[in-house]
Amino acid sequence: MEDWYIWLKIVHVIGIISWMAALFYLPRLLVYHRENIDKQEFVAIVQVQEQKLYGYIAMPAMILSVLSGLALLYMLGVEVFHHGWLHLKLLCVLILLHYHFMCKKFMRELQRDPHYKSPAFFRWINEVPTICMVVIVFCVVGKFF
Repeated sequence: MEDWYIWLKIVHVIGIISWMAALFYLPRLLVYHRENIDKQEFVAIVQVQEQKLYGYIAMPAMILSVLSGLALLYMLGVEVFHHGWLHLKLLCVLILLHYHFMCKKFMRELQRDPHYKSPAFFRWINEVPTICMVVIVFCVVGKFF
């Protein structure tokens, strides 16, 4: 059982790294998209990048992260739920899941309305995954409470 746990943890970390990379870069593409709405050729290229990043990296990595995370929780058993750090980590994961699907909504809205939100909005929203990542790392590594 211990061997499976380690391999599952490796898969989980790989999934998380890939998912976070996508969540860090996708809003940056949305900034470029919004800042260059007058340059149709550039916007077309950025839209393809958005779609590929979301569909080929972010979505599979998110699914891998969630499934492997659930499997790890199952292997750890119910006693792990008595730790406060896990509750905070899971709250951050829920925020990241919401953020993930909001990015898809932002992509659709920008295609429908090129003036949807401001570049500054996308710059600020880009901080959400960083904040969640910091909290999650403190929770998982530190297990402070």
